[in-house]
Amino acid sequence: MGTETATVTLFLSGDVMTGRGIDQALPWPCEPTLHEPWIRDARDYVALAEIANGPIERPLGVETPWGEALAELAALAPDARIVNLETSLTRADEPWPDKGIHYRMSPDNAETLRAAGLDVCVLANNHVVDWGRAGLEETLATLEALGIGHCGAGRDLAEAQRPAVVDLGVRGRVLVFGLGHPSSGIPSGWAAGQRRSGVAYLPELKDDAARAFGDLVARHRRPGDLVVASIHWGGNWGYEVPAEQQAFARRLVDEAGVDLVHGHSSHHPKGLEVYRDRLILYGTGDLLTDYEGIGGHERYRGELGLMVFPTLEARTGRLTRLRLTPTRLRRLRLERAEPRDAAWLAETLSTHSRPFGVSVALRDDGRLEAAWD
Repeated sequence: MGTETATVTLFLSGDVMTGRGIDQALPWPCEPTLHEPWIRDARDYVALAEIANGPIERPLGVETPWGEALAELAALAPDARIVNLETSLTRADEPWPDKGIHYRMSPDNAETLRAAGLDVCVLANNHVVDWGRAGLEETLATLEALGIGHCGAGRDLAEAQRPAVVDLGVRGRVLVFGLGHPSSGIPSGWAAGQRRSGVAYLPELKDDAARAFGDLVARHRRPGDLVVASIHWGGNWGYEVPAEQQAFARRLVDEAGVDLVHGHSSHHPKGLEVYRDRLILYGTGDLLTDYEGIGGHERYRGELGLMVFPTLEARTGRLTRLRLTPTRLRRLRLERAEPRDAAWLAETLSTHSRPFGVSVALRDDGRLEAAWD
């Protein structure tokens, strides 16, 4: 009798922005004052969501924002759950100067992250230091107290560059490295240093950066480990994938031995690629935000998100299956997308993935499935 090849299934998502409005709807919010040009009270984001989709009973339970996503996680049972956490977890009250938007979530509400069973929060993004380095250090301490791994930011450069590790026993380990590129709006002053907290800053997408990342991976990798490079890059809107992003992602596969590139920053899902049997996600969109009811850019359908479930061969990293679950945010809670919305996402993803040799189809169960050349 033959033996089946062992596999590892991951859950990946783009931006999880549980600060600001979502924080205000939970039981123990931060003080609501904002320093934004147009909105000065974080509770106004809850009001906008209510105007758009109806009343929100408050306080929400800590698990409520995840809504129907929790059942999907239970059904597909991924081996590791990885998100881009785009908020500071702090009650610090000194915002980073000369920055228009400042996201924070009360550490007392951060139990919401554990309610989803998250294994890794990637922190290399343009909101994790919104409330200064004191806010970053409280973020790190909060995640550690919750038992949630983090990467991409740290108390010094060594910690910021260190991967989060998910140990899967006989199937090896998953190493998740976080990197942040200035095209996503990360200030250069947030770069971690030898004796300075901050993010793992990636100033340029060039050959020497790919080689340096390969050296970093080699210092941490053991035989059989799977490596995820989680990169915050690019603007908020638009489906174009810059040539330098594609070239850099491929170099990470070729030169650094990366098994999966997890890109995020765009507020909507972008095209995806399978290169040498490795998955490259150029933009995974938003999953949880307080953008409900905010107008503009409607053609991108920002209220729709994706839960991404790639299955890889354990120890080799070869992509064997890719399922994607469409979601919709309504009243600050995730729902499964309705069939017509799921069909729109399937068509849109196919259109923008086809140049990379990938198609996406809607299945009878409401999930999407990718196929590639």
